[in-house]
Amino acid sequence: MGKFNIKFGYEDLEVWNKSIEFGVDVINVVENISTDRKHYRLLEQIEGSATSISMNIAEGKGRFSKKEFAQYLYISRGSLYETMSLLEIFKRLKWISDEQFHRFEEKGKEIASMIKGLIKSLK
Repeated sequence: MGKFNIKFGYEDLEVWNKSIEFGVDVINVVENISTDRKHYRLLEQIEGSATSISMNIAEGKGRFSKKEFAQYLYISRGSLYETMSLLEIFKRLKWISDEQFHRFEEKGKEIASMIKGLIKSLK
């Protein structure tokens, strides 16, 4: 280990870890999409929204109040919903399979439930 044996507060949050995995999975799927150059904006958008889920959880955990943390969790949930909407578009365009979409949907619902539970625990 390094010079410091401290952890960031978000590292022990299961929802953060699952959000990291979700973001990595989205990026890996996007890497294999072959589409016209004009669609790069959509690919960049989904990479941004998928990674924003865990980033907002981490940023919120670093805030000073439960109220601020909850606000970042709401933003994180919004990023998850945005990602799921883009995945639905990708499915309809046949850029990802129904099976891939359903795997993301299951993981997304689990993360959404965990975010909701964490928000409730802060009240």
